[in-house]
Amino acid sequence: MSEHGTKESLEFRKKTFSSIWDDHGDGEETTTQSSGARTLVFHPKLTNYGHASSPNRNADDRLAEAVSLSAALDLDVLAAQIISLNKIRPSTYLGKGKLEELATIIRGQDIELVIADCELSPGQQRNLEKELKVKVIDRTGLILEIFGDRAQTKEGVMQVELAHLSYQKSRLVRSWTHLERQRGGFGFLGGPGESQIESDRRLIDERISKIKKQLSSVARTRELHRNSRRKVPFPIIALVGYTNAGKSTLFNYLTDANVMAEDLLFATLDPTMRNVDMPNGKKAIISDTVGFISDLPTHLVAAFRATLEEVIEADIILHVRDISHPETDAQKEDVVGILKSLGVGSESEEKIFEVWNKIDLLEDRECEILENIASRQDNVELVSAISGSGCENLLATLDLQLAKDKKTFKLKFAHKDGADIALFYRYGEVIDRKDMENHTKITVRLDQAAIGQLTKMGKINED
Repeated sequence: MSEHGTKESLEFRKKTFSSIWDDHGDGEETTTQSSGARTLVFHPKLTNYGHASSPNRNADDRLAEAVSLSAALDLDVLAAQIISLNKIRPSTYLGKGKLEELATIIRGQDIELVIADCELSPGQQRNLEKELKVKVIDRTGLILEIFGDRAQTKEGVMQVELAHLSYQKSRLVRSWTHLERQRGGFGFLGGPGESQIESDRRLIDERISKIKKQLSSVARTRELHRNSRRKVPFPIIALVGYTNAGKSTLFNYLTDANVMAEDLLFATLDPTMRNVDMPNGKKAIISDTVGFISDLPTHLVAAFRATLEEVIEADIILHVRDISHPETDAQKEDVVGILKSLGVGSESEEKIFEVWNKIDLLEDRECEILENIASRQDNVELVSAISGSGCENLLATLDLQLAKDKKTFKLKFAHKDGADIALFYRYGEVIDRKDMENHTKITVRLDQAAIGQLTKMGKINED
């Protein structure tokens, strides 16, 4: 997005969300994106609460993930702790004793920002800020801030802003008293007019409507691009996985690209597509998508649906897993859940292929155990994206996987039909050719997209 467009979006947020940018009521702007803000992170462990989000996750790992998310915004995390709760308080989420403990830490270390690794209602967020006397954001707000900081393309910025607006719309009720002020009507007998909160909501609704129209245009453009790719049918391989599983590193190794790949949550946000040379000599298109995470805000899933449609359309979905992570199985369940919400359900399981990445971080004995497990499965390959170990085997396996849906045709051409022969080389995989005295015979393997296109062109008859 251009610098002008970014400034325009920023000014809109300031004007529309004056109560959010000026959270302490003293006219001084404060935002959660302040680099180096002194931060406290806490993760609530709900011991006797049956509806806790991700109850199968380890509290220590969840806290570590929240700290890593904070680091992605360059926040200075001075304190991080797990808080055990018997139940959630409707007004403040935490009990009075826990609030006093946090307030002591905040005063002692001059904390400026508190991050709650959970979902807070607007009222709970406002009440926590009153009690702790610092800015408080929840997990959803933190992820939205990271996405807003990382989006580079015009489409990405619009998608993040849409998610942010949807999230903030419900938060206006927690804002400061200026939202209750009303604008008077005309003349001395005018009615109370429109309250500030109604005005802000109207501005938000107008902005949401405008962005949705723009994203609809983006969705149509993406569909046109997909139609163009179908005319020259290259198989699509989409990379998905938990954030920081190594998708971008694998993408770079396979395609010789230079997409940002760091040991950082949400290091890349905007999707990228590149060609990759397959072992059979043909090309495929690999798509690198945004990383998933547990409790991913529904606003983001909805906003990025147009982008993630590339996953739905893919011939193969590569689920990249950090197999060295202690919670790799729980991360897998989170990714599967998000894929289901996108419409990639059990009927698509045959096109989902698992890549167990980061084997370079494992001991030899652990690698041997995983290799034995993977050898008994048809849809698993072990790799190290950083060193390239196992990547050649991965491409060979993908070649075989893509060939499963292909059909083989034996065709005969007159020598003058060289253009038609070249067409089959372009659209398919010629696995045998015999140049006879009066004609040429070829055996060609075609996928469904190529069959459909060549049938329309009258070059083959599928029957």
